[in-house]
Amino acid sequence: MSMIEVEDLRKNYGAFRALRGVDFAVDKGEILGFLGPNGAGKTTTMKILTGFLNPTSGKAVVAGHNVLEDSVAVRRRLGYLPEHTPLYEDMTVREYLRFCGRLRRMGGAHLSDRIVRVVGLTGLEPKFDALVNTLSKGYRQRVGIAQALLHEPEILILDEPTVGLDPNQVVDVRSLIREIGEDRTVILCSHILPEVEATCGRVVIIHVGEIVADGTPEELRSNFSARTWFDVKAMGETTRVTEVVGNVSGVAGVTATGEALGVTAVRFESVQPEGDTGPAVATALTGAGIKLVSLTPRRTSLEDVFRGLTRDEEN
Repeated sequence: MSMIEVEDLRKNYGAFRALRGVDFAVDKGEILGFLGPNGAGKTTTMKILTGFLNPTSGKAVVAGHNVLEDSVAVRRRLGYLPEHTPLYEDMTVREYLRFCGRLRRMGGAHLSDRIVRVVGLTGLEPKFDALVNTLSKGYRQRVGIAQALLHEPEILILDEPTVGLDPNQVVDVRSLIREIGEDRTVILCSHILPEVEATCGRVVIIHVGEIVADGTPEELRSNFSARTWFDVKAMGETTRVTEVVGNVSGVAGVTATGEALGVTAVRFESVQPEGDTGPAVATALTGAGIKLVSLTPRRTSLEDVFRGLTRDEEN
């Protein structure tokens, strides 16, 4: 059963086409990763699904309700955590959640019970009576997730939920998302690949307003299995090493990944069999007077897939 259905969704801002015919569906109980580089159309799509924006054309149906024809019913069934969580800093966590509940026409014992439940789920008990302006970024994100869950939505949309968090906080929020996803549909909108790979069972990638991939992380990696990525370390300046490697036939997408103590690290994609491109790169570097330190093929990752599909960005 599809909880979200998007068909030929388009959104124009004047002459700029932010969405160019987006199609995808999300089934009940799925945790979907919605990926794309900055400006690809992720947030525009989420804002349409949540009723904050109207599409130029196309259709979006959430829990059986068209977002244009019945946006109130859609919002009742959705919980939304925007990228920048709007919190009232002069309220305590308790006061803020009660305020959010009243905005949703909740009250009495039902609201009190729901506040206790979401505070327990999100681990906010130690900060229940703390002012929002005293909370760490991690706890603020927990408050944002708590308000999104307060009215027991069937669908939860999280836009960049771990941006700005430290590694420990990221792990905690990922765990929370997985727990939440056990009994509801979740869309995780992010550009952080490890977060999506660790959390989501399915991934949709959007690029310049169009869907360019849809499948499980393993399916997406398998589709790129004919390609090989290499990590190279060589003694030389980054610009020179990148130039020499990039000029080798069969090499694509050269990216510098670091430089330390005169050793430059770059990564490239081979569009030819591994046996041809690797030795050719080694020969080119040696011929250019650059000492090769290491050249290692690496397993295709979701990051490789993402870069391969979104490399040629429009200006």
